[in-house]
Amino acid sequence: MTVGDGAEEPATPDRADLREVSRPGAGEVTAAVIVNASAERVFAALVSWERQSEWIPFTQVRVVEGDGGEGSLVEAVTAVGPATLRDEMRVVRVDAPYEVRVIHCGRLLRGPGVLRCTPLAGERTQVVWHEWFQLPGGAAGRVVWPLLWPGSKVGLTRALRRFGRRVEQGRLP
Repeated sequence: MTVGDGAEEPATPDRADLREVSRPGAGEVTAAVIVNASAERVFAALVSWERQSEWIPFTQVRVVEGDGGEGSLVEAVTAVGPATLRDEMRVVRVDAPYEVRVIHCGRLLRGPGVLRCTPLAGERTQVVWHEWFQLPGGAAGRVVWPLLWPGSKVGLTRALRRFGRRVEQGRLP
C-alpha cells in the first residue's frame, strides 16, 4: 500500500488544536542508538522524512505540507495486512544538527515527540527518539498501554538500529 492509494488527506490542525495535542500524555516510549557518523550526517538522514520509509517497517512517510522544516506537516502511514495507522505530525522546531520536535496531531496518535542527536567523540552520534502519546480510550487506554509499550519500544529500537546501519553504510541520507 502506498500513501496515495485511497488515503484521505489529513486535516490541517489549527493553532488551538496544536496547543491541546502538544501536552505530553501517559504513553511514553524512548529508544536510543549510537551511530558511527557525524551529528550533521545523522541529523540530515533523520529529517529526510520520506526516506524514513526505508528503515521504519511497514511505513510510508511523506511531507504533506511545507518543505520538511518548521511548520511542515508530515504523514506516516503504517499498514500491516488490513490494519492501517495514520500518524500526522507537525514539525514545530528544528535545531540542526541537534534536535527536531514534532507534535502528533492526528485522530489517534496525539502528543509531542523529539529526535535528538548528541555528538560524541570519534565522529559518533547518539540518537534518542522520545514520544509522549495521549492515550485514547480513557481508563481502558491506560490499562492497555503497558501491554503495547514493550512492542513499541522494541520496534522503535530496531528501526533506529536499521537507521544507524544505513547511515554508516552511506545509504542515508
